[in-house]
Amino acid sequence: MTGEFRHRPVMLDKVVELFVAVPAGVLVDMTVGGGGHARALLESRPDCRLLGIDRDRDALAAASDVLSSFGDRVTLRHARFDRLASIMGELQIPSTSGVLFDLGVSSPQLDRAERGFSYRHDGPLDMRMDRDERWTAADVVNGYTEAELARVLRVHGEERFADRIARAIVAARPIETTVALATIVRDAIPAPARRRGGHPAKRTFQAIRIEVNAETSILGDAIDAAVDSMTPGGRIAVLAYHSGEDRIVKDRLRQQATGGCTCPADLPCVCDAVRTVRLLRAGAWKATTDEAAVNPRAESVRLRAAEKLPA
Repeated sequence: MTGEFRHRPVMLDKVVELFVAVPAGVLVDMTVGGGGHARALLESRPDCRLLGIDRDRDALAAASDVLSSFGDRVTLRHARFDRLASIMGELQIPSTSGVLFDLGVSSPQLDRAERGFSYRHDGPLDMRMDRDERWTAADVVNGYTEAELARVLRVHGEERFADRIARAIVAARPIETTVALATIVRDAIPAPARRRGGHPAKRTFQAIRIEVNAETSILGDAIDAAVDSMTPGGRIAVLAYHSGEDRIVKDRLRQQATGGCTCPADLPCVCDAVRTVRLLRAGAWKATTDEAAVNPRAESVRLRAAEKLPA
C-alpha cells in the first residue's frame, strides 16, 4: 500500500525555508500525506520533533514508512486536523513551534479509481478521505435535493452552471459511478463552455468532495487552533489550491494579524485589538513556472504564512 502512495510535495523548498527560523520544539504537519514535507522538515531541523496528522489511513501508512528512520522524533495520528488541541492534550505537548497545512486532495487519492475522487477513472462515488466515516459522495449525489446540490456546487465549486447541473443529476438518479456522474455534468454544461477551463466536471467533483469531507467548514477553526497552539516565534504555513480555501486562510490570518482592529490605519489603535501574528508576506507565494511544469498540482497553489507574536 505504501508503494502506491507517492505524493510529490508542493513548494518544498519554500516550506522548509519558512520553518528554518522557528524555535526548537514540535512541528505539526496537519495533513502529513505521504510524508514528503515532514521528511524535509525533520532533515532541516534536527532539534525538532514532528506530529503528523491525517484522515487517510493509507497516507499514514506511507508516512510511517517514509519517516521510519527518524524513530521517536515522529508521532503519527489518524484524525481530522481540527482535533489538534485534543491530540496535544493526549500527548502532553504544551505548545508547537510550527504548523503546516497542505490542503485538498493528493495525487495518490486521485489516481486510485476505487477512492472515487477522480472524474477520469471509473469508480464508486466515494470521495471519503477517512474511509472509517460512513458519509460518501453517493449520499450527496443521490440524496440531496436539487436546491441543496446547487448550493454545494456554487459555494464549494464556484460553478456558474450549478442549477443546470443539479437539475441533470436529480433527473438521472440513481447515479453509481464517477464516470457516469462526469458524463451527466458534461452534458448539462453548454457546449461552448465545455471547451474552456479544463474538464467540465472538475468543479462539480471538487465541490462534492469538499462537502463529503467538510473541508472548508472545519478549516477556519483549525487555523485559529493552530495559531493558539504556537509558541512566540512559531510559524503557520498553509498551502491552498482553490479560491474558496484560500479565502478562508487569508481571512483567518488577517484577523489574527489585525486582532479585528477597526481603527483608521493612520491613527493609533484604541479598540484594544490583540494582534497574535505578523504576516510573513502581504499576499501569497506561488509555485515557480518550472515546478508547475513538472508537478501539475502546484499550478494553482497559494502559500500563506504568519509568525506568532509575543503575548
